[in-house]
Amino acid sequence: MYFRRIYELREDHDIKQKVVAEYLGMDPTVYRRYEKGTRAIPVEAVIKLADFYKVSTDYLLGRTDDPTPPRGK
Repeated sequence: MYFRRIYELREDHDIKQKVVAEYLGMDPTVYRRYEKGTRAIPVEAVIKLADFYKVSTDYLLGRTDDPTPPRGK
């Protein structure tokens, strides 16, 4: 599930939830719920997170284990 991926990416990059929440323009509580899987993440946030971590949206959503973004990104 995506919530594990966004948690693992954030931890691997040693970034605090507050920093990611600020990047997404939301309250840290809302972002925390995305990571816990208790709140669905909107498409716009998935796209921004993929850009932030330089991975594909399919990787974030668990559709592939290849984090490589599509060509041209």
